Amino acid sequence: MKTIRTRAIVLRRTNYGEADRILQLLTPVGKRSVMARGVRREKSRLAGGIELFAICDVVIGEGKGELGILTSARLVQFYRHIMEDYDRMQFAYVMIKLVSKASEMVDEPEWYDVLAEGLMALDAHTIAIELIQTWFYLKHSALLGHELSLWHDTNGEKLSADEQYRYDEAEQGFRKTVNGELGAEHIKLLRLIATRPLKTLAQIGGVDTILPDCLSVAQQHAAI
Repeated sequence: MKTIRTRAIVLRRTNYGEADRILQLLTPVGKRSVMARGVRREKSRLAGGIELFAICDVVIGEGKGELGILTSARLVQFYRHIMEDYDRMQFAYVMIKLVSKASEMVDEPEWYDVLAEGLMALDAHTIAIELIQTWFYLKHSALLGHELSLWHDTNGEKLSADEQYRYDEAEQGFRKTVNGELGAEHIKLLRLIATRPLKTLAQIGGVDTILPDCLSVAQQHAAI
């Protein structure tokens, strides 16, 4: 039987029959659906290798049609600390749900990287959840071809450090306005979040007061 070995993140687990389970996996080369036979039995060798919130090493064999057969599974990294915080656990589910849906519309290998990096960050309680959420929503929008413009306003003019802005949901960008709540520091932080890995962003200090506004912009732009 021809097999492939790959890293994977479990997106969904569905019980099937008396002891089997159908898994939807996200891999570096796209989504795969596999049958894990006997995985719900007490002594199954597969059960411990297909946890949620984890990076798994799996071997998939050929099955019927597009449904593969999971023949081996091993945990590479289990992000157990996510489950110690309710808000982080809930956002992990949000990320999985949004990535699962988005990867059906746009089949990009980067979805695996985004989800893996997001789970890693949620597991590290020293990284602010608002930072992770802002980063994820900006990445989510960009991969769907809806990248937030952080260099020009809704009129096509360059964003200026001397002006104030507000996110315009209708125009899906920054609109210059005298009473805008977004200034140069917000734009600078959003640019960093959009282009830097989370481990690097976690080292930036002094952003607690402006991060909620940046999260609000990212959420509105992602239409979440």
